Amino acid sequence: MSLGHDILMIVIGLIPGLIIGFFISKTVMKKYLQKNPPINEQMIKIMMSQMGRTPTQKQINQMMKAMNNAK
Repeated sequence: MSLGHDILMIVIGLIPGLIIGFFISKTVMKKYLQKNPPINEQMIKIMMSQMGRTPTQKQINQMMKAMNNAK
């Protein structure tokens, strides 16, 4: 009886902990990605320059739009 009770208490404590942990980590990741976006216009300019291309603003805007739509 005691072992079953102990296992039940662990499960009852674990489920809310997992749910709360999920929402906290989701919020932290959203804030991190807002402060540090994965790619921006400057990064696209540098990347295209390294490939030997001189990007126009139109090309940069197209790349940014494509990246935002891929999310």
